[in-house]
Amino acid sequence: MVLTLLLVLLIFLSGAFILLVNIGGFGPLPSKKELAAIHNEEASLVYSADGHIIGKYFAENRTNIALDEVPLHLANALVATEDKRFFEHEGVDARSYLRVFFRSILMGDRSSGGGSTLTQQLVKNLYGRTNFGFLSLPVSKIKEAIIASRLEKIFTKEELILLYLNSVPFGENVFGIESAAHRFFNKATHELSIEESAVLIGMLKANTYFNPRLNPTNAIQRRNLILALMTDEGYLSEIQCDSLKLLPLALKYENFDIEAPAGYFVYRVKKQAVEILSELNAKTGSNYNIEKDGLRIYSTLNLQIHQMVKAATAKHLQKMQSLLNQELIRRKTKTYWQKQLTADSVIDNSHKVKRKIELFDWSGFRADSISTIDSLWHYHKMLHAAVLVTSPQTGEVRSWNGGNHYRYLPFDMVLSHRQIASTFKPIMYAAALESGFSPCSYLENEAKIYEQYNDWMPQNFDNSSTPDSLVALWYALAHSMNLPSVDLYFKLPSHQLENICYRMGLPQLPDSSPSVALGTADVSLYEIVRAYGAFANKGKMNDLVLINKIVDSRGKIIFERPGQNPQSVIGQATAEQITSILQRAINEGTGTKIRTQYGIKSELAGKTGTAHNYSNAWFVAFTPNLVIGTWVGASTPDIRFGSAYGSGSMLALPIAGEVLAGIEKNGFLRGNYFTPFEVSDSFNVLIDCSPYQSKGLKGFIERLVKPEKQREQKVKKEIKRIFRKLFKKE
Repeated sequence: MVLTLLLVLLIFLSGAFILLVNIGGFGPLPSKKELAAIHNEEASLVYSADGHIIGKYFAENRTNIALDEVPLHLANALVATEDKRFFEHEGVDARSYLRVFFRSILMGDRSSGGGSTLTQQLVKNLYGRTNFGFLSLPVSKIKEAIIASRLEKIFTKEELILLYLNSVPFGENVFGIESAAHRFFNKATHELSIEESAVLIGMLKANTYFNPRLNPTNAIQRRNLILALMTDEGYLSEIQCDSLKLLPLALKYENFDIEAPAGYFVYRVKKQAVEILSELNAKTGSNYNIEKDGLRIYSTLNLQIHQMVKAATAKHLQKMQSLLNQELIRRKTKTYWQKQLTADSVIDNSHKVKRKIELFDWSGFRADSISTIDSLWHYHKMLHAAVLVTSPQTGEVRSWNGGNHYRYLPFDMVLSHRQIASTFKPIMYAAALESGFSPCSYLENEAKIYEQYNDWMPQNFDNSSTPDSLVALWYALAHSMNLPSVDLYFKLPSHQLENICYRMGLPQLPDSSPSVALGTADVSLYEIVRAYGAFANKGKMNDLVLINKIVDSRGKIIFERPGQNPQSVIGQATAEQITSILQRAINEGTGTKIRTQYGIKSELAGKTGTAHNYSNAWFVAFTPNLVIGTWVGASTPDIRFGSAYGSGSMLALPIAGEVLAGIEKNGFLRGNYFTPFEVSDSFNVLIDCSPYQSKGLKGFIERLVKPEKQREQKVKKEIKRIFRKLFKKE
């Protein structure tokens, strides 16, 4: 009788406890309406123009998928492992639940298992658990059972599996099967093989212990157990199971937090996307959140070209860093640098203690026992490179690589202002052509001392000088001659140069010193590449764009880039004349390595730049459909080559050379980006004049009576040009 009363009392108290939980005594439960509106926050994805995921923005790293994207073997693996009777119960498995109640709750046996169904686990993933002291476990279990039962009445079994797979955590701040598939196998969920699905489902028991990257042996053992469970449930045959167990893990790990394929670019895209969404929200009353709403951002970057850029940068800088290190050792630069830090009280003895630090260099990442001083020196002496590739007719950015490694060195050198050197000269020469000069105007090439400018005495790069003769404007630019450029500066109205810099989006010139002619102004790679786009685009300049469109999680386009309205910043004739001259710079001037070393045969125009004391190296080249700009230098001007290794043609051009050679070898890319120039034939005639012209009476006679041989050469040249043109038309 007593036992019966106790049993009745126990049932009554249990029922009362369950009722108390159900009516919200331990916090409100979600209504059916709220459950029907369940939506997981998900990451926004950034796609390259050629369809690859290159970045994510998220509060939680999750990408939701649809039901038709879940392969059957993945669902089977989940059910076989986590809830064999999933298709038989209605959210609560009575047998498992009674076992949990009596053994886990009453007897305190935590080893007896949780007994939660898939639906209950889903509830736990969605709503978590609250601490109620010693009542935490029974309250949580009852809540999960009640909510699970409600879910089962709202969703189909298949929909519940989808909700589960979209919400479950996989460790490493990864949520949902789609993000996990990309993280560990670099593929979409619908592309997973049976054994890959088993690996990921196996991780659910213990994310870290069964992580295939961190603990591959554990992951394989767990995978094989999942395959065996699938076989027990009839989802696999014995033969299939045995063969799958023999396969290696074959991971293709991809973690954008560690190794972003286009980190600098993706960061700039986020800033631009947030501005777009902010304007859209204000205009339409929407509330788009880039970190929670699963947007798809389709960018302009061409991943194939960008990968060429990164490979060329790594290859070249590894070689040049080794050469620079040798120079710095010979010059004892580190000793002087360290003395300066000590004098400025920046370092003390504590900075000499060695500790384990992970370092980046071009041979890879390495953990090394190193002092703070040596760590600072490691990065201080490092060469950095920035590369920007654009399509000048549209302004679309094809590659934006702002430095050596985004995670370790996030400062974006594409936007950094550095001494522009001779890469500025085409801007000044364009100003001259706009002012009435012609490619065959002649300039002084004589070394002079300018007393009014602190006895400044500029020199040509090779220290040459021709006091008895003048040099043609086209030749001076093609060969980047300094003395004629200074002469041109003095002949050019100052307002004309300032005006063209303003129109082409370049910074205001710092002063009226003639050294500006040699590129002493500080300009960013972004600004100079955009400006050169005007030469490539017949005088019209586009703003650079990074985003083509943004689509919401349902596939609705919420932003699409409007058509560009390029600004005419210089005359078409000026742009074509500069282009013709810079083609000669590639074919016979400072950029000839493009032909001789990299074997590029396509039409190309370009200009090198070497700053004072080799502190900054530049190279910009273009076709009608492509502009590529490269800058190479250290973080401060005291780290530099003391020789021609630091010149634009040696330090910056090779990166562009490798990229351009790669584009030319690729038929698709070549057809899109290596289109021929459409320069008027009259401009070729305009620059068909002698590079040098004698001064005085001798020069007058030479100009009056041209040698017959020169006339014959001109006729032959014109005949060749006509045949070449006819051949192209055919």
